[in-house]
Amino acid sequence: MAPSKDIDDAWWFCLKHQRVEHGPGCPDKDRMGPYATEAQAANALEEARARNEAWDAQDDD
Repeated sequence: MAPSKDIDDAWWFCLKHQRVEHGPGCPDKDRMGPYATEAQAANALEEARARNEAWDAQDDD
């Protein structure tokens, strides 16, 4: 099955190379996303860190 147009035009953050990718790139197992914009993909690690901290704080309650 061919990838959808939406996925081909999506933004990703590659964990292996520590950079933003647009469209097809590294295997999905090595990427976070898809994101609608380059800025969202660039902020992927910070967003994940903030989410993890919020979850940890909920666990402490």
